[in-house]
Amino acid sequence: MNIAKTSDHILIVDDDREIRELLSTYLVKNGLRVVAVPTGRHMRAALEESGPFDLVILDLMLPGEDGLTLCRDLRTGKYKATPILMLTARSEEADRILGLEMGADDYLAKPFSARELLARIRSVLRRTRMLPPNMRSTESASKLAFGDWQVDTTARNLIDDSGVMVALSGAEYRLLMVFLEHPQKVLSRDQLLSLTQGREAELFERSIDLLVSRLRQRLRDDAREPRYIKTVRSEGYVFSSTVDALD
Repeated sequence: MNIAKTSDHILIVDDDREIRELLSTYLVKNGLRVVAVPTGRHMRAALEESGPFDLVILDLMLPGEDGLTLCRDLRTGKYKATPILMLTARSEEADRILGLEMGADDYLAKPFSARELLARIRSVLRRTRMLPPNMRSTESASKLAFGDWQVDTTARNLIDDSGVMVALSGAEYRLLMVFLEHPQKVLSRDQLLSLTQGREAELFERSIDLLVSRLRQRLRDDAREPRYIKTVRSEGYVFSSTVDALD
């Protein structure tokens, strides 16, 4: 995918004015449309006034509401499907894990180059727009059913047996679709990383465990006695429910 030709719309949320200006200038030169703001309050205003955005670049350390709080709010509101790339001056794994737990699609530690950020933007956009080739047959069905749940593959909604929609982040949706395409098959963490994230991002194996934990919460699946996603010791995970395509 050529980002320069698609004119994707990017929202940068960072309280460092110099970083906002440098990144905005670089991304615009590479064909992107950019809005850059310093705080969560300005972020919400930009979402309403200048959106929709194809991706949000969100700094972790912000005055007032921090990036984790804003990430969680985005994931539970009407912008839940918008990809989030989180920036932080911290590089510890615990911070990366926390960002992923809140729903970030990728994570980049400062200092970084503008070129690296552009590569991450391309990677996240590509992953959110194009499911793996072996999932295309599943996507032909407008709805999939398993256990007490249905997935509307057109609207990308998870719906429980009472008709209530449950919000999924882009990463959670991709992971669920991989499981639905491969029911009763043990998938290793490495396979799940490849199918859901690709190899462009600097990912780590535990990120899949975090995604599985988040998806289990959405499915109300007890990790101690899971009905849907079971852990296979030393191997990975298996989706144990049958999956039916609905007309």
